[in-house]
Amino acid sequence: MHRTLPRRLIVTAAALLPAMAMAHPGQCGHGFVSGIAHPFTGIDHLLAMAAVGWWSATTQERRWWMVPLAFASCTLLGALIGLNGLLQLPASETMIALSLVVLGALLMGKLRLPTAAACGIAGTFALFHGYAHGVEMPACGMGEQWLAGMVTATALLHLGGALAGRLAARHADWARRLAGGVTVLTGVALLTGVISA
Repeated sequence: MHRTLPRRLIVTAAALLPAMAMAHPGQCGHGFVSGIAHPFTGIDHLLAMAAVGWWSATTQERRWWMVPLAFASCTLLGALIGLNGLLQLPASETMIALSLVVLGALLMGKLRLPTAAACGIAGTFALFHGYAHGVEMPACGMGEQWLAGMVTATALLHLGGALAGRLAARHADWARRLAGGVTVLTGVALLTGVISA
């Protein structure tokens, strides 16, 4: 019974993915509060940020905070690049979807990497997440307060993922595999067009 529960939950989550068809609802907002809310409205950003926190908290031990810090910093850097048109990052939406597959797989497999490598993977994908936000900022009239809110939300999602990871490690490690599986499935669904960004 207990062994089949995680499998049933993964199957149920996969069936629900088409219902989450809009990864970016396309709503513009202004100010710090709107910036905080934004990452929570896109399933791709939400899952990636939570996965980074969960994965780092369960594999990096004392330095777990370095991987989320790398992600949040590179998200800000990517947003500034996109906002100011400093560089063109090609296929950003594809890279965001791919980040879910990779981060979900790392979480599901509880793969331990050297801290520098883990920061490098998280930071690289974060550039594309941030870039996608930065590119849309001028069209929506988003400013510095919005950007500060978005980065704050990124940190909160990392902390939430880390807390979930620590609790699950003590009481229900199967939840890690479930969370990783849902993240991978969402990434695959985005890559194959089952859901759209």
